Amino acid sequence: MIRVTVSYPPHEHYRFDHVYYQSTHAGLIRERLSNLGLIKLEIDQTLSDGTDTLPASVAAAHMFFADIADFQAAMAAAGQELGDDRENYTDILPVVVISHVIQ
Repeated sequence: MIRVTVSYPPHEHYRFDHVYYQSTHAGLIRERLSNLGLIKLEIDQTLSDGTDTLPASVAAAHMFFADIADFQAAMAAAGQELGDDRENYTDILPVVVISHVIQ
């Protein structure tokens, strides 16, 4: 199994709508990718450590697929729509990390 993590590293004066991201965008991910191999979706909202420094990430989506081929096929089918929705919740360019999940 693989985990695709899409995280959002902040910049000064960033914009991020957690309510939209956790409800509308997460719903769009589930709706578009569930029939395309998405096994599980987890959404994170980063918590402050109490200092004045920006966190490494303000939010992340973790999408689980059987393998990279399933992920690539899902993105070929729905990736453009999901990417276009980003303007509705943030001005941050996401970082994508693909990991092999060891169980």
